[in-house]
Amino acid sequence: MAAGYGELLRSRHAARLLCGTLVGRLPSATGHIAIVLFVRAEGGGYALAGALAAVYGLATAVGQPLLGRAVDLCGQPRVMLPAAVLSGAGMVALAVVGIDPLPPAYAAVVTAGIFTPPLEGGLRALWPSVLGRADRVHAAYALDAVAQEVMFTAGPLLVTLFVAWWSPGAALLVINVLGVLGALSVAVSAPSRRWRSAPREAHWLGALRSPGLLALLGSFLFVGVALGSITVAAVAYADDHGRESVYGWLMAALGLGALIGGVVYGARQWAGEPERRLRLLVGLLALGYLPLALTPGVAAMTGLAVVSGLFLAPALACAFVVVDRHAPRGTVTEAFSWLVTVFGVGAALGTGAAGPAVEWGGTAPGFWVAGAGGVAALLVLLATTRVLNGRGRGGDPVVSSENDRNGAAEPGFSAGHQA
Repeated sequence: MAAGYGELLRSRHAARLLCGTLVGRLPSATGHIAIVLFVRAEGGGYALAGALAAVYGLATAVGQPLLGRAVDLCGQPRVMLPAAVLSGAGMVALAVVGIDPLPPAYAAVVTAGIFTPPLEGGLRALWPSVLGRADRVHAAYALDAVAQEVMFTAGPLLVTLFVAWWSPGAALLVINVLGVLGALSVAVSAPSRRWRSAPREAHWLGALRSPGLLALLGSFLFVGVALGSITVAAVAYADDHGRESVYGWLMAALGLGALIGGVVYGARQWAGEPERRLRLLVGLLALGYLPLALTPGVAAMTGLAVVSGLFLAPALACAFVVVDRHAPRGTVTEAFSWLVTVFGVGAALGTGAAGPAVEWGGTAPGFWVAGAGGVAALLVLLATTRVLNGRGRGGDPVVSSENDRNGAAEPGFSAGHQA
């Protein structure tokens, strides 16, 4: 298992691209927390802190597919670097100007969010041309999903450390400087500079004209709902047990489960259609969320949290493959960016739904929202089986790699080609 991942990371450019992307995504992984801490330190209330964080999240959701489309049209460096600088400048402006007056503060977070570079979609578009073989690309998708879980667990901790060492304003500055440096590392790399999307059909819907992609996005909207609701329900569970540390244990357990599941999933080759495998993984994911509503003692609940996280990274890794298979020719970065967007929107909806559920019926109903989200995600995939099985662009099976001009990637991959 370790040898397989070691071989992958020893591939030329692979470690640099993965590490650079993770560092470059630190601002998006920690931005909402950094904003809340900064606003509170400036004397603002929780309502203002939540509003600014929500505006930042909404702006990021809007900007990702737009910038992803720009990457497909213009190449990665021409979009990634200016976007990273503008996004970082927005957060720097917030740190310098503060929250009084409010309009500049809102303009700063909108700028930071909407210009967040689409590094996730960019990396997934690069993997086929960097790694060549389909089995390595599958493993890279799994490793990417695992690394994402680690980043979303470790990133907030990093922000709190910066706040403790310096100040919330300094945390904003440092995190965003690191983000620009990470984006720079990716954008000036040879694979990023050489990568070009395949020629695309001019269409205002872009990647969204693919019925299979729409089906997948609909499903992962509800996966996002499940994850967003768990964060709120876990806070309520920690309050019930009188220890704030319980929340940290539950979130760490979720991350550990995703880490274990992703590493195991990516360490082997999988036969059969990924669409069918995705239905199974999402079904297991939903099954793992349902027992959380039992809200047993802390030790048992921590164990349930580990189990509930086991199939998240595998489901994400499999979804990445399905996105690539269904993205219309020349739209793969935009397609991956749409997945990021709907996931974030779903998480926001889940957070919004779990709050009233907890106030209405206590902690267990908050976890019911998570279970309902998982079940809904599975139902969407089951209802769209025929659409997803017609996996080619326009419903035709993929028989060759349309976007890989040098033929490096195996059939089913279309993430780009080398100029």
